[in-house]
Amino acid sequence: MERRVVITGMGIWSCLGNTLDEVRNALYKGKSGIVFSQERKDLGFRSSLCAKIEHPDLKHFVSRNLRQFMPEEAQYAYMATRAALADAKLEQDYIDSHEVGIIYGNDSVAEATMHALDKFREFHDTAACGSGAIFQSMNSTVTMNLACLFHLKGINLTASAACASGSHSVGLAYLLIRNGLQDCVVCGGAQEANLYSVAAFDGIQSFSVCEDAPEKASRPFDRDRDGLVPGGGAATLIVESYEHAVKRGAPILAEIVSWGFSGNGSHISTPNIEGPARSLELCLKNGNVQPEQIGYINAHATSTRIGDAREAQAIAQVFGGLSVPVTSTKSQTGHEMWMAGASELIYSILMMKNGFIAGNINFEHPDEDTACIHVLPETQEIHFDMFLSNSFGFGGTNSTLIVKDL
Repeated sequence: MERRVVITGMGIWSCLGNTLDEVRNALYKGKSGIVFSQERKDLGFRSSLCAKIEHPDLKHFVSRNLRQFMPEEAQYAYMATRAALADAKLEQDYIDSHEVGIIYGNDSVAEATMHALDKFREFHDTAACGSGAIFQSMNSTVTMNLACLFHLKGINLTASAACASGSHSVGLAYLLIRNGLQDCVVCGGAQEANLYSVAAFDGIQSFSVCEDAPEKASRPFDRDRDGLVPGGGAATLIVESYEHAVKRGAPILAEIVSWGFSGNGSHISTPNIEGPARSLELCLKNGNVQPEQIGYINAHATSTRIGDAREAQAIAQVFGGLSVPVTSTKSQTGHEMWMAGASELIYSILMMKNGFIAGNINFEHPDEDTACIHVLPETQEIHFDMFLSNSFGFGGTNSTLIVKDL
């Protein structure tokens, strides 16, 4: 028997805020979290734009001995997960006596790897890397740290799927719970926000160079978009079966209706229309959802010329003549990459629970490719009870989730 799957807790650490209230208010007001980084400009970055992320202080929560195993993204994820567990009323005593799993999205450990190699080169001694280096420099660093710190004894898995990592983590948790293999899973996505993680990305000229007006640089679907802006942080969702949530008296925020996915099977960096369209179609089919039931589409759109155009065309192909509101929260946050699929679920749930859709800021003029969808340029108070969220990544990995209010 297939089980219903619900979301009972959320936590976030992002450029829009570090609490759900801060993030909700920033979304509503159309606040941009993007800034100019003089450090990046001085080091030779083509684009010095990035999202501004506050660095957390874990001293009151995690001992120094354990912090040595935690790179930047694991620290963000720890703070987001603390908040999500509290939001879900999932206390440590309960976790210690039950099987709770973790599936988290992450796809880079650049800074930790660079620092360890720098030490090795400087001292010509591998011991100089430090005892924490190996754990910091593995792609699974977030899940291994969180599983040990929170005593999670269920599934322990990292979803590594480029910019769809966070979304795939939620989709995988959904499948395991739906089929009775897990009752409760901590899932989400984390993205390091240091300059090492995106230097090569800058080198292929993927970033916006609108440095004179950072808050206007990320402009998904707009005619004048010239590239993405890198962001970061972490977002955590507590996902569990409906029966499990009710039994333990958990607050139920929303229900995951369906997950769809696909591969483009073509170019490693250039998306097509067919792959994303199949992900949307499969998600609708799996959830037995008609396109007209979707009240809002949270687009993957990153503010790149080809990516935004192909996604707009995929949405138009699947939704036909329906005028479903579409926005990309990346207009405010920049591209949160490995984190984005999870954080954008949180952004969309906050909108759904509070009766508004955050505007796609900086959207002033569509082009011939993006005029086929209904993009909202400003925040509107709109009630909706079901949304669809897209996440696409390098290598042609696509993930689509449908979530409804409860």
